[in-house]
Amino acid sequence: MGFFDSFFGWLPAGIQAVLVWLAQTTGNAGVAIILLTVLVRLLLFPLTRKQTQSMLAMKELQPKLLEIQKKYKDKPEEYNRRVLELYREKGVNPFGGCLPVLIQLPVLYALFTVLRTYTFEGVGAGFLIWTLTDPDPTYLLPILSGVTTYFMSAMTSTGDPSQKMMLYIMPVFLAWISIQFPSGLVLYWVVNNIFSIAQQYVLSKTMAPAVEGGAKAK
Repeated sequence: MGFFDSFFGWLPAGIQAVLVWLAQTTGNAGVAIILLTVLVRLLLFPLTRKQTQSMLAMKELQPKLLEIQKKYKDKPEEYNRRVLELYREKGVNPFGGCLPVLIQLPVLYALFTVLRTYTFEGVGAGFLIWTLTDPDPTYLLPILSGVTTYFMSAMTSTGDPSQKMMLYIMPVFLAWISIQFPSGLVLYWVVNNIFSIAQQYVLSKTMAPAVEGGAKAK
């Protein structure tokens, strides 16, 4: 318990220190949040690359997975065994795409804490039409949050039919809860999605031939 208390104590303090420095350097709190978002995405790049590799490999395996599902639909234990064997054979981690998202959760928590307590003295909490410490009264950022989440989810989807429902539910849910959050936090999420979409596009284009070649070789 002491570890988690200290971790969730120093993390917001660290995020606040970086955010204050960026805000004072640029003279704008919104620009500071955007730069913080880009910094986090760059630090997560190695994990994003692994996520993309895992996603592409899972797409390659979808026909075989559907074949196994159809063949063993009445034998759940055999189905699970066959799927695990296929993953081991191809060297695929089905949960490889989750880590970058999980790592972002403490950052979002820290940023939420900072935006609730820090007043951006000397810089101001305004950015374009928003007050970053207050919810967005125009609903523009929440809408962008939902739209960019949808496109990001669509790009990282492995083609698994069971994911289709979440592809639509998650963006709507995030747009809805974003209405209640500080605009600065939603700005972080929107910029994060836009940066991730661009990053994912480039990685998918450059890594797809290698993944397809590796799958055919096996």
